[in-house]
Amino acid sequence: MTSFRRWFLAVLAASVVKAEPVQKSDLQLPPSASIHQAAVKELFVTSYEAYQEYAWGHDDLLPVSESYFDGRNGWGASIADAMGTMWIMGLTDWFEQAVNHTANTDFAISHTSDTVSLFETTIRYVAGFISAYELSGAQYPVLVEKAQDLADQMAYAWVRENQSIPYGFINFSNLLPTIATSNIAEAGSLTLEWNRLSLYTGNSTYQTLAEKSVQYMINMPTPLPGMPAQGIDPLTGDPVGGYVTWGGGSDSYFEYLIKYARLTNTDDNSYADAWLTAADTSVKTLLRSSTVDDWLYLADYDNDQVIRHVGSHLACFYGGNWILGGKLTNNETLVSIGLRLTDACWNTYASTATGIGPEGFAYISSDGNFTGNTAPSQEQLDFYYAHGFYITAPDYILRPEVLESNFYAWRATGDPKYFNNAVSATVSFKKYLRTTVAYTGIYDVGNVISEKIDDMESFWFAEVLKYLYLTFDDPNHISLDEYVFNTECHIFKAPPAKSHYGSGSEPQPVSSQPFSPMSAPLPAVSPILALLRSL
Repeated sequence: MTSFRRWFLAVLAASVVKAEPVQKSDLQLPPSASIHQAAVKELFVTSYEAYQEYAWGHDDLLPVSESYFDGRNGWGASIADAMGTMWIMGLTDWFEQAVNHTANTDFAISHTSDTVSLFETTIRYVAGFISAYELSGAQYPVLVEKAQDLADQMAYAWVRENQSIPYGFINFSNLLPTIATSNIAEAGSLTLEWNRLSLYTGNSTYQTLAEKSVQYMINMPTPLPGMPAQGIDPLTGDPVGGYVTWGGGSDSYFEYLIKYARLTNTDDNSYADAWLTAADTSVKTLLRSSTVDDWLYLADYDNDQVIRHVGSHLACFYGGNWILGGKLTNNETLVSIGLRLTDACWNTYASTATGIGPEGFAYISSDGNFTGNTAPSQEQLDFYYAHGFYITAPDYILRPEVLESNFYAWRATGDPKYFNNAVSATVSFKKYLRTTVAYTGIYDVGNVISEKIDDMESFWFAEVLKYLYLTFDDPNHISLDEYVFNTECHIFKAPPAKSHYGSGSEPQPVSSQPFSPMSAPLPAVSPILALLRSL
């Protein structure tokens, strides 16, 4: 056993002492905070006014063509995703308008010919409505009713009484699922939302279904201890392939393990222990440093012990998640790693011409530069030797994850660099994402005159602008010691923290069964539907 390993386990064992406060106790905002917060609110107002004018009631504004796109069943995804941010920003008139729209929308049918995504509908609509219900002081019970309407239809994703893993898509016209493989993020990121729905409806079925899926995955055979393969077959419960990642297709499964333990204060330690086991495995197997500037990343793992030196904007949530989990388990080693992961992800912003990070990147470590794809070009290598990573997908589609981790780092440490990072991002967004009517993504973060992507995803309202706004807000407002954020940045009120989370013992593999994956196609990971339509 290495000295680092012994040190890590010693700190881990100390987690039984007491869960640390997540936020720095004496955190003070700089005097300029109100100016930057006003700038973020202006971004929201400009974007939402354009949505109201050109896309009201639809899912996304297309800000270049000044039109709309319904990629989330036409129920008004931007409205659902914006409600909590409106309340936090004090935009109460718009909030009332959003409630009225929700109250008069039939969520029992899809308003498009598309099937309904169990995952996306849960994290955007169900979570958006329940969070808005909580934030507004339970004034609008219709929000819970509409969330229940959706969940009642989506419960048919579990087609057999003994089936643990739900299918990913449902046809609301006949309540039949699409028979296809799923992934652990889609099937394992329902617990926060469906638990809250059970709380407010008094119907435990929602919580039971969501927990059943996660418990199955916690105990299934895995390619690495505590880290299920990305793919899973709902019919058999078998893993599909042996790919392990903190990125898309797996990300929020790991994210929710520790968050569910915190939101519910459950006495069942399996959620926190599974998260700690995944973190322990990642320290031993996936942690990699770049040969330039020593940036710290979590690599991907393909079956048969193949490391892929890749990163993504989606995966960059992991810094904030490790900060949160490290605090809750009193593990400063994990907090420190989380801060270093956050810094490396921010470097992908700081290193581009626009000051905005790319969708995908890769790096070289002491064990090589294998990514599973072609070797880096000379241009990519030149960029790597200057910045400690190189870009593999140069687009920015309004993703929030780097700003999410930066927010956790700011609230946990009070280090001014994290505040300044948020300032920098706000300035870059205003400068490079502006269209004639709103803001949108760009195809190339390395090009200051990049062509714009004609889609303003609803998570611009739910996540990007909320994380920025809260970074500049009073730290005691929406404190990380009082609230838990879902993967779409919808906020749920949490009870006072327990004395500790997890059993405190050394993480152990949770399944002794041999890992024997099946081979089958995997679903697309978090597709941007309007962008796919334009290609």
